[in-house]
Amino acid sequence: MAPNAYILSAGIVVASYACTATAWNFMGGFTGYVSLGHAAFFGLGAYGTGLLIRDVGLPSFVAWLVAGVIVLLITIPVGIAALRVRGASFVIVSISFVLILLLVFQAWGSFTGGSDGLVVPRPFPDLLRPEHHRVFFYLFAGLLAVMLVAWWAIDRSRFGTGLKAIREDEDKAQALGVPTRNYKLVAYVVSATFTGLAGGMYALWFGDLDPIFQFSIMLGSYMVLMALFGGVRHLFGPLLGAIVVGTGLEYFKLEFGDTQFHLVATALLLGIVVLFMPDGIIPAAQSLLKRFGPQDSSIREMTAAELLERNRAAATPAAAGDATATADPTTAVAQQRREDDPTADPTTAVVQQRREGDPTAEAPRPRTGPDATPDATNPSEEDR
Repeated sequence: MAPNAYILSAGIVVASYACTATAWNFMGGFTGYVSLGHAAFFGLGAYGTGLLIRDVGLPSFVAWLVAGVIVLLITIPVGIAALRVRGASFVIVSISFVLILLLVFQAWGSFTGGSDGLVVPRPFPDLLRPEHHRVFFYLFAGLLAVMLVAWWAIDRSRFGTGLKAIREDEDKAQALGVPTRNYKLVAYVVSATFTGLAGGMYALWFGDLDPIFQFSIMLGSYMVLMALFGGVRHLFGPLLGAIVVGTGLEYFKLEFGDTQFHLVATALLLGIVVLFMPDGIIPAAQSLLKRFGPQDSSIREMTAAELLERNRAAATPAAAGDATATADPTTAVAQQRREDDPTADPTTAVVQQRREGDPTAEAPRPRTGPDATPDATNPSEEDR
């Protein structure tokens, strides 16, 4: 049984969220630069696609690709200017850019439609049919697959290593020879281009564009939240975050309507993620599995080299003990006598005192009795 049109449309919305969150992760995940203004590129891609179809007469998907190229070209000078700052300053610059575009597209009514929005000719006139929804779901899934492959390739490349070095310590990366400015600009352009393509695809599917939504800071916040929720350092982190957060948003909108309760839930979820899971769900789950799973010290997980090294380390103290036990007994006895009290052996004590020249040393007493022999060192009265 085929799903109904609402389920398919909700799935397309979640897929579009997954595309935007993954596109944002090219910048935020690799470099650590948090942009709340990525909705600017989403809106540029959407409006660019619609205007090229309406005013130039390009076919729908050709206009979509051309709009992506236009977003790429616009992003280069914007990135050169915005990436001169870091941290909170970069966040403010990104917000300023999207607010400027919002005001421009609202005021330029003769070209963009102003606050009334823009109606984009759809590639499929009868879009309410379920099979057309299914086509767009597959298109979003294909775009997402391209993004994931690109992210995976960058993550394992020298370029990706340089971006991660920027994320950890930009000054140190620059001192080590990483061209930080060029690397950041490339990541920014790639991220913005993919975001623009996602916006253009959304325009082809939805058809009606509103500048308040297309250039919304809230849309940029959704991208950040979804990426953080799943894990910005993991390939599938933004995808998982989009599935969980996007499904939750659609549920709250369906159940509570225009009460804006979904915004409260989004704010609470963002606070929970930042406080308790700063690295996202996937890294937190991996940490739990590592903690309660088999330890690395298990002998079954040891390699042959590690096992040999452990046996060698255990044999070293035993060999040292055997060497001590098999030492020369005469040396051991002499050492023991030197360590003991000298009064334990009177003869040894007297000899030691004579060697030291102590005049008060007590000489050994001569033996007395009938069997005593004369002592040459102590003559008797008759000898005298």
